[in-house]
Amino acid sequence: MMAAWVKGGATDADAAIEAAAHLFASAKVPVVTGLCADVGALRAAYGLAGVIGASLDPVAAPSLYAELGVLSRTGAMGTTPAEAVGRADLVVVVGNAPWDRPFLQDIAAAKPRRGRAAGSERTILSLGGPSNGQIRHVAYPVEPGGLAVSIAQLRAFAKGHLAGETAYADLARRLVAAHYGVVVYEPGEVGELGVEMLQGLVKDLNDVTRFFALPLADPFQGRALIQVAAWTTGQAPSTGFGRHVPEHDPWRFDGARQVREGEADAALWLSSLPSPRPDWLASLPSVAIVGEGSANATGDTAEIVIAVGVPGESTGGTLWNERRGTLTHSSAAGQPAALTAGAVLDAIRARITAKDSAAC
Repeated sequence: MMAAWVKGGATDADAAIEAAAHLFASAKVPVVTGLCADVGALRAAYGLAGVIGASLDPVAAPSLYAELGVLSRTGAMGTTPAEAVGRADLVVVVGNAPWDRPFLQDIAAAKPRRGRAAGSERTILSLGGPSNGQIRHVAYPVEPGGLAVSIAQLRAFAKGHLAGETAYADLARRLVAAHYGVVVYEPGEVGELGVEMLQGLVKDLNDVTRFFALPLADPFQGRALIQVAAWTTGQAPSTGFGRHVPEHDPWRFDGARQVREGEADAALWLSSLPSPRPDWLASLPSVAIVGEGSANATGDTAEIVIAVGVPGESTGGTLWNERRGTLTHSSAAGQPAALTAGAVLDAIRARITAKDSAAC
């Protein structure tokens, strides 16, 4: 049996689900935040949001929108992890975030085996990342203005608008000489302006060679969420159902702003996978659906707390697979948990719908 709490007191899941249904049935402007979960739970969260007129504010929003804004304005020239591992003779790692990802280990462990660079040594360069570490690479420092300014400087050298014997001039020459180059970055770290500069640099380099961008996914299942959002609403994730149709607006449906301005009166934090708890969660009536065994699976996390199975560990679930660059199913490591986030959300929705029907 999964743990559950209502107003700090331990209870069973059924009582907590009933309390959550009562809370959301009476709320006027609820917010669904976090959204760090498997595809089944994300689909259920959208279904519940549609019934209660909630807005959705994912923890992955900064990373997702850094990329989406540029994609909508200028497009992108991208590649996949498999193509990068198979073909790239030069990889530029921008920032610090990518160095903790399994993909960097994959790219460093093998030589290119397809295309013009097949069999050659792979060169790994770092712009604004660590100067040393387990992966052999050449490090270039970041400019005082940050990553976006550094990328703009590098683009100017690669395009021939700046000249001179500088570190960035050397880096630009390496980029131009690549047979198949890839720049790897995490959009949330680089920021929207930096992503736009990177995509511009990649397009410039394709005038003389083959070069591609490989943005890494955020660690909060944002890539899974964006696909669920697209096939459910035809829009990006920051969406509201207050007028009973999906409306997309990242500013309006920013959960922190809604709470700060007094617009929201209830919240649901969905985090069956680890994600940071919103610092405003305790300031209004809230429900937390969290992974069993996590630090947040306690009675003081929210007014109502329900612990559920963790996708890929204590329950199966479809998750974003960074190595494959797609959604894949992850099985439970052992005996599956009895309760999943998707089942809890569906149960809350069913009880609200039943209450509405009874009222009619």
